Amino acid sequence: MYELVFWQYQEGVYLNHQLVYESLIEQEMVEGLEELPVTVILNRIASVFSSWEKVDDNSWKNSKGKGAFQVKTTIQSIHIDCYGTEGKTMELLAATLEEFKCPCYDPQVPVRFDEMNE
Repeated sequence: MYELVFWQYQEGVYLNHQLVYESLIEQEMVEGLEELPVTVILNRIASVFSSWEKVDDNSWKNSKGKGAFQVKTTIQSIHIDCYGTEGKTMELLAATLEEFKCPCYDPQVPVRFDEMNE
């Protein structure tokens, strides 16, 4: 499994990414993060991955190739667990969330791919 986590800071706020990640994993509210349009984001993911088989409300699998992923949400974050998913699929997920100004945090590295890191 490979984790991808997304959130959006409030204007002028920039926190320790690892501590934010740890709080979000515990489903704690984090002061300084925006509330996300979770339903809109899930609908966008469903649209982008419409050719994939939707296993349940928050899970997709590639019936024509490798990979599957599950989306877990809080009001402040989108957490995607990828299973055997190719890099290009994870890049597409990251690009989709970037549309909502939610850069990808990769806890395996750990790095958040945003303008402050480039």
